[in-house]
Amino acid sequence: MCLKKKKKLMKITKNRYLTGFAIIVAILALIRFIFPSVAEPKFVAEEIQKDSIEVEVAEVPEKNIVENETDKAKENAAVKETEIKEETKIETVQQEVAESEPKLIARHSRFFNADGTPVKNRILSVPSYKEAFPDSQSVQYAAACKWGVKSVQNREEAESRKRELVYVGSNPYYFVDKMNRSIPYLVPRAAVLLNDIGRAFFDSLQMKQVPLHKVIVTSVLRTKDDVTKLRNYNHNATENSCHLYGTTFDICYNRYKTVQDPKGPKRRQVQNDTLKWVLSEVLNDMRQNKRCYVKYEVKQGCYHITVR
Repeated sequence: MCLKKKKKLMKITKNRYLTGFAIIVAILALIRFIFPSVAEPKFVAEEIQKDSIEVEVAEVPEKNIVENETDKAKENAAVKETEIKEETKIETVQQEVAESEPKLIARHSRFFNADGTPVKNRILSVPSYKEAFPDSQSVQYAAACKWGVKSVQNREEAESRKRELVYVGSNPYYFVDKMNRSIPYLVPRAAVLLNDIGRAFFDSLQMKQVPLHKVIVTSVLRTKDDVTKLRNYNHNATENSCHLYGTTFDICYNRYKTVQDPKGPKRRQVQNDTLKWVLSEVLNDMRQNKRCYVKYEVKQGCYHITVR
């Protein structure tokens, strides 16, 4: 019975709902009357807060504002003065470096004078060609056997062996002469050496301010048939020639190919001895760096060179 009474009492009727609603409205009205800011929109409250901050700022004494502005001006002046001092230091250092550059060039560089102009390097050559390039046939033959290909019998066989060899036709650094007793092929190692010699010769001529010339290659790979025919009139040619292995080439020292500028004036003539001295320096450096063996051939007028 008690449970039924409680359920009856807890049941919300229409009259009870209206009475509760009226009481809540009355309470909210009372709160708004006591605290009117509660009912104001949010942005209005923020505007009021800003206005109050502005009022507080306006109420700050004018003296403090003037003092703050003075302090800021002093700080800005100090920063500007520091920047000017730093710029002055940088300019001073740059000027000192610029003044010292010619001295540094003159002291440490082989290629430029104190005023920046290129140095004309002296041509030194070698004391003695025979002493500088004494590498005999036996020494070069050992290197040829180590780095070379199997000897070629004739031109027909050479055509089938081109995969092992590199073509060495004329290029910007050297000139290949017309050949009757050899063909222009070398093993890759020797082809690189020949190219390096031609390029180093160019560089050396430029540093010594000598007009550019190309070295002339007179002999490269020989077949066994070529060696046999050559021995009939050249007693210096041997049966076991290093040229058979594609590791050896001859560069003449008494002839050179002048490099002419098609659009410029014709180059002045240079004595072959001058070019021979420069070439001897290049070959001597290559030999000292263990890149090759070199034999000075007196009768043939060439350097006999084998890669190593």
